[in-house]
Amino acid sequence: AKINTEFVQVLSPTHLKMKVWERGAGPTLACGTGACALTVAAILAGKTSERTCTVSLPGGDLVIEWREDNNRIYMTGPADYVFEGEYKL
Repeated sequence: AKINTEFVQVLSPTHLKMKVWERGAGPTLACGTGACALTVAAILAGKTSERTCTVSLPGGDLVIEWREDNNRIYMTGPADYVFEGEYKL
C-alpha cells in the first residue's frame, strides 16, 4: 500500500527537521499539515518542551505554534507562486 510519511530529526528543543514522502509523488519540498502534526507529536512525546518550533523542510522553514490558550495550531512561512494553468470543461 502507498502511504504519506515524514522522516524527522530533533535538532534542538525548538528546531525539528523533516523530510516528506507522499504517495504517488515521492519526495516533496514541504507539507504544512505534516509539519503541524509533527510539532504536536513531538510535544506529546516529550521530544520538545516548547510549543513553538521551527520545522526545516527541503522547501524552507516553517514556524509552527500550538497555542495552549485556545488549543489551535498556527503555521507561518514563505509562500511562492509556482504554477498557473487552465482547465476546460
